Amino acid sequence: MSKQMLPAQAGSDALSIGTLKSIYAEARVLAPGIGVSAMIAMAATFISDHHGGPTLLYALLVGIAFHFLKESAAGQGIEFTAKTILRIGVALLGARISAAQIADLGFTPVLLVVVGVVTTILLGFHLAKPLGLTGQQGILTGGAVAICGASAALAISAVLPQSKERERDTLFTVIAVTVFSTLAMILYPPLVRGLGFDDRSAGIVLGGTIHDVAQVVGAGHLISDPAAVVATYVKLLRVAMLMPVVMVVAWYFGRQAGAPAAERGPILPLFLIAFAILAIINSFGLIPKFAIEPISSASRWCLVCAISALGLKTSLEKLSEVGWQPLVLIASETVFILVLVIAALGIEYRWIH
Repeated sequence: MSKQMLPAQAGSDALSIGTLKSIYAEARVLAPGIGVSAMIAMAATFISDHHGGPTLLYALLVGIAFHFLKESAAGQGIEFTAKTILRIGVALLGARISAAQIADLGFTPVLLVVVGVVTTILLGFHLAKPLGLTGQQGILTGGAVAICGASAALAISAVLPQSKERERDTLFTVIAVTVFSTLAMILYPPLVRGLGFDDRSAGIVLGGTIHDVAQVVGAGHLISDPAAVVATYVKLLRVAMLMPVVMVVAWYFGRQAGAPAAERGPILPLFLIAFAILAIINSFGLIPKFAIEPISSASRWCLVCAISALGLKTSLEKLSEVGWQPLVLIASETVFILVLVIAALGIEYRWIH
């Protein structure tokens, strides 16, 4: 009986060895590009930690400086990092969201965030055409401004139809929203103080308008610790909008009439399913508190590596072809969401008093 099992066992062992060899060969091909992206990410993190400034922007700029490596043996690994590791980073963002955080904010911030995200994206979509841009660019920039800056730009770009201009537009959007987010971190705290907002209202303005999470936290602490807590919660609510927005974008561009089958992505990409699962698990308190911070750090690290890889894939010559129109578009979206949030809080104040 045991002798009869030997051929099957031998076949199974051969299959396992073959699979391991295949994985090893694939890893050898991808390792140079992943390694280069990780090294740039580490350098960007070091600069940011010791000299201040946005890590993602540093990673992007350093990556662009080493664009020539895209045509080397590192090319496949760079492509893998820019796509697969990006999706992993977006999926892990779900661990930062919980239903309790959203409920603690009350009805007004939730409604304000939903309206702000939807109207800002629609503004971008409709304003893009008069500026000579595509609807894809409008949704890409609108989503980045409305949700969570560079992270949202990367997530939305991942489900847009394949095109030569997509990566260039994504990189430009990342640069622009990072710059505007940094300016907002400096300018918005004195603005909300000048308008006489208390800590709660100030936190809602900062969390509801500034693009990137890090800049939201920084701006909140420039006012007070309570304002920083409110700002962070409101910002996480905007991050929670990432999943439904990316789902709608994937459906809209993938299922519109005449779209080539090769360009159609799934209505619900796997990384969004993972995002939702982590958010649900965290809402039930099943993720230990000590694990949330490491998961968030892993998410951030994946996104920094992905941005490094996108920089490696982009040449300054192609980036310069974008023109001034996207900059005007992002500036308009930034001003719009700021005015919207401040006006809504003004209406709420008058309604209560």
